[in-house]
Amino acid sequence: MSATLEQSPKIPGEAEPAAVRARTTPRLRGKWLAALCLLPFAVFFFVFQIAPLLWVAIHSLNTADGWGLGNFQKIFASKFYLQAIKHSLQISFWSSLFGILIAILGSYSLRQVDSKLRDFVMAFSNMTSNFAGVPLAFAFIILLGFNGALTLLLKKLGVIEDFNLYSKTGLIVLYTYFQIPLGVLLLYPAFDALREDWRESAALLGAGTWQFWRHIGLPVLTPALLGTFVILLANALGAYATVYYLTTGNFNVLPIRIAGLVAGDISLDPNLASALAMVLVGLMALITVVHQLLLKRSYHVAR
Repeated sequence: MSATLEQSPKIPGEAEPAAVRARTTPRLRGKWLAALCLLPFAVFFFVFQIAPLLWVAIHSLNTADGWGLGNFQKIFASKFYLQAIKHSLQISFWSSLFGILIAILGSYSLRQVDSKLRDFVMAFSNMTSNFAGVPLAFAFIILLGFNGALTLLLKKLGVIEDFNLYSKTGLIVLYTYFQIPLGVLLLYPAFDALREDWRESAALLGAGTWQFWRHIGLPVLTPALLGTFVILLANALGAYATVYYLTTGNFNVLPIRIAGLVAGDISLDPNLASALAMVLVGLMALITVVHQLLLKRSYHVAR
């Protein structure tokens, strides 16, 4: 009894600081370790992404008369450069639209077929998504050039009278080809969000196919569709090698004009090229902002 009385009473909260420190120390160490592992990526991202963008942005303001917006004024006052912007936007938009429509049908169909065929198509899409540049241009020249195999066959069958692969229409067909595999790879996982019991429940409640897609399917897929469309737009806006080797740099699009001003084939003006690059960045930024606004609106409608 005396030993019990001699024990010092426990002060409430006395052991809590030590316990808290014991719990927080591993967490802090984990955060510092994660930050340390992230450091190489952050350095790589800054050196190869942020620094070049800053360099281009600074030099776009450098003109022969000093610093200012003269390069941008020259671009928007020139019908030639405005035509390049127009062609880039038109080709990118239509090829992305056609590409994503075909990718939606392909991705949905893949969910309904045998797993072996599905795996083969996905592997083929993965391979063809990297088939671009000189090999793709050469393949399309052989198939759809003025004397291409498919062009001559379709003319003989009376399907087409004339087809110019080296025109804007031809480039839209070419761009659509390499947009489809990328669209399938991006959209295929999105269809996992559509559960089969949702369709069955909708059918039991009397909803038809169109009503299911209108009220359930499309709202669920809208974020993935918008995100994929933006990625396809960016992919088409920045494409250079394929259109250059197909048209030998004679078709007027923004990447060709930027490369021409840097290489000095006609005139050497890297500062004007930097301004054109910033216009391209601005277009992508505008598309991204519109994408975010549409995305928020789709979430609001879905709720």
